[in-house]
Amino acid sequence: MINWLAVGKAVHTDGSTRIAVKQGNEVRFINPPAGAHPGLTSVLHAENPAALAASLFAASTESMPADAMVWKAPIDDQEVWAAGVTYLRSSEARQRESQGAAVFYDKVYAAPRPELFLKATARRVVGPGDTVRFRADSNWSVPEPEFALVINPAGKIVGLTIGNDMSARDIEGENPLYLPQAKVYRGSCALGPYILLNPKFDNPADLALRITITRQGLEVFHGTTTMERMKRTPEELVGWLMREQDYPDGAILLTGTGIVPPDEFTLAMSDTIRIELTGLGELTNPVG
Repeated sequence: MINWLAVGKAVHTDGSTRIAVKQGNEVRFINPPAGAHPGLTSVLHAENPAALAASLFAASTESMPADAMVWKAPIDDQEVWAAGVTYLRSSEARQRESQGAAVFYDKVYAAPRPELFLKATARRVVGPGDTVRFRADSNWSVPEPEFALVINPAGKIVGLTIGNDMSARDIEGENPLYLPQAKVYRGSCALGPYILLNPKFDNPADLALRITITRQGLEVFHGTTTMERMKRTPEELVGWLMREQDYPDGAILLTGTGIVPPDEFTLAMSDTIRIELTGLGELTNPVG
């Protein structure tokens, strides 16, 4: 079990969305330091986010049990980027999608430079319990459960959360140049439920993602992967993301998926997607 401290956005009893810090089974609403950014950025961009969150947690008297919380997407103004073909399983699946472009997917998996693309702006991100969508013009769409790295403006990884990179496999398979349309649309990115602060990647095999998809109450797919199976380290991916780029609001980087449903599987309107990260929690979204 990971010994962790997490920060996120939760619904207060007065109906407002407030910053909340979670430690164990206890959640406390906190106030940002005077003069600081009013959102999560006040913690995430601090010199030591975990230390600041711990001190604000200790100073707060507004406590609630974790199972009573309603969490919102843990994002302020950050851009969300994504890395592709970071797992062998993903490389193989994308080669099957598009035989004409298979050589390029194989090359990017082996190349020093990773595939990186802009996934979403903050206002396009949905949180726990919100609806993720597949495109109406897609006949083959899947969720992609991913580790989501939270990065401050200096390029330091300050947090880890769960991401869902919804993808239209048929659109990308038709032509790789259609990648933005296959990946970027309304309701195509979910994050949550909260951000693990100052994550450690010393034992990547201990960081496991599990996805379960249910349809009318029945499980139709499940899969598991670990960070150990990633070809590239989190630090390596962030290093490439920061090249020739500035992120004054920070950024969130989805690190690619190692879980790919079978080729005959596609999402349906009745589905529910549940993604669990060992020791952190789960991100659950209905499909629309």
